[in-house]
Amino acid sequence: MRKVQIIPEDNFRLYGAIVAKELELAKKKKGTFHRSGAKAKDKAKWNHSNYAGWVNIERGMGEVVLIEVHSKKGGTEWQLLHAFLGFMDRHFSDKIRTVQIHYS
Repeated sequence: MRKVQIIPEDNFRLYGAIVAKELELAKKKKGTFHRSGAKAKDKAKWNHSNYAGWVNIERGMGEVVLIEVHSKKGGTEWQLLHAFLGFMDRHFSDKIRTVQIHYS
């Protein structure tokens, strides 16, 4: 499992923007990440269309976004992590201050 902490620029609601972007892409039948879990306040679960596993996304205190990357196959978390960080870079690179990755 990999844990990622993303700190947005001041006054930017990153979690809401991430969820809105996934909805926008899904309506256009685009994107590789898709919501898979039940809707819950300040939490989301996404699956990737090509890699076996899921990403849990959660809004933390101070608009920090917390992510857990889980893979069904051992040793392949890097693929989901790479895909998610690519998604974040493509859509929100100008709104992110810091990304921290924790390996566990």
